[in-house]
Amino acid sequence: MAKFVIAGRADCPYYAKTELVADYLQKNLPDFRIHKITQRPEVWEDWLKDVCEKNKWSHKNSPIIWRELLDRGGKGLLLGGYNEFLEHAQLYYDVTSSMTTELMMVIAQENLGAHIEKEQEEEALKTCINPLQVWITSASAPACYNLIPILTSGEVFGMHTEISITLFDNKQAEEHLKSLVVETQDLASPVLRSVSICTKVEEAFRQAHVIVVLDDSTDKEVFTLEDCLRSRVPLCRLYGYLIEKNAHESVRVIVGGRTFVNLKTVLLMRYAPRIAHNIIAVALGVEGEAKAILARKLKTAPSYIKDVIIWGNISGNNYVDLRKTRVYRYESAIWGPLHYSRPVLNLIFDSEWVKREFVAILKNLTTTGRQFGGILAAHSIATTLKYWYHGSPPGEIVSLGILSEGQFGIPKGIVFSMPVKFENGTWVVLTDLKDVEISEQIMTRMTGDLIQHEDLVPDEEKNLVMSDAADFPNQIPQTTFEKPQSLEFLNDFEGKTVES
Repeated sequence: MAKFVIAGRADCPYYAKTELVADYLQKNLPDFRIHKITQRPEVWEDWLKDVCEKNKWSHKNSPIIWRELLDRGGKGLLLGGYNEFLEHAQLYYDVTSSMTTELMMVIAQENLGAHIEKEQEEEALKTCINPLQVWITSASAPACYNLIPILTSGEVFGMHTEISITLFDNKQAEEHLKSLVVETQDLASPVLRSVSICTKVEEAFRQAHVIVVLDDSTDKEVFTLEDCLRSRVPLCRLYGYLIEKNAHESVRVIVGGRTFVNLKTVLLMRYAPRIAHNIIAVALGVEGEAKAILARKLKTAPSYIKDVIIWGNISGNNYVDLRKTRVYRYESAIWGPLHYSRPVLNLIFDSEWVKREFVAILKNLTTTGRQFGGILAAHSIATTLKYWYHGSPPGEIVSLGILSEGQFGIPKGIVFSMPVKFENGTWVVLTDLKDVEISEQIMTRMTGDLIQHEDLVPDEEKNLVMSDAADFPNQIPQTTFEKPQSLEFLNDFEGKTVES
């Protein structure tokens, strides 16, 4: 088979005549194939120079024709230009052209118009393939540094989904964000279309499809619970307004953090009511640390432990429920296939360890803030997003902070961590789970601080809704949080219990 490549300047009359002869030969000869390449007049010379240098050819005019050596590989065999191709056609196929110069000029202009139109269509197609717009708040936080490589790996949204990441933080963090942009670009991820920074409040969340709210804090020292709560309200109100105003109508908001995760989530829902149904709080961090503690006790891998349920306040009073927890691939006298599992509580014979030491370890992690390190926070957020988009593992229980509608006897209107499964781009609360009733005492303890937190937010703050861009400051508050004596009170609100 003979395959010829014919390349030329789009407005070249000699290319037009060569093309006509080649089309005739391809139509009438079963083993004759052509491939056409046109270039705009202003780029033709540079393009031709590159092709000739690459193949070590010498050719300076339009068109250029070469034969691809399909049966032998290697570079093509240069035939030459317009004259050489016509001689080849006449010698081997007895075909020539009687096209007039006037007709050559007309077709050349048509070729130029067709080339420009094709370029415009290709550009239009590119704009139709919009990347997923991912915004990360408080992007100078360590969690963001660990989150970016996971998002750009393709594991979260899929290898066929391009993403654009915008790092949002205050002006003081701009230099750090610029360094982070360079490092992100160095990843050379095939799914990353672009990465940029934003420090201007009025531009935040433009057409965002996904918003990750990291642990925002305040630049003011606080000494009481009420002051600490009040310091969160303006930022949540600001974010809620900007999300309603700027984000895509189908935006998904995922909230993580070290303190008041449930409260921040419910405040965002209040100040962004249009997308309140798409705002969730991450509970997998607490779930992960509980699995790790159990795995160390059982001398197995944390990934083999499934179905730990986190109830209540993710960053405060919560209840780690092991009644449905099972361990797979456990080395013991009883073995089974990979899908075989055993209840964890049947394997931990020291019930006092579960009730006391296990609880104490979890509480210590909470009060010291160790469980909110960058790696765990990033992994928990990324895994929750992955489940949200692609579904959670079949049959597995996932803990998630969502707005209560009264399930399991939980008071309505508070954000509460509860068992769910992800499917079809949303979550389903597992209300059909058996033997997961929560005692009135535990429920009161878990809901008490959540209700108290909301009650401490002044009514004027609750009801205040921004109506114009002039209502908010020029930049978000500085995210350096001083902790003198200010947050020691949190220890009283972050107990954990486990029921065996």
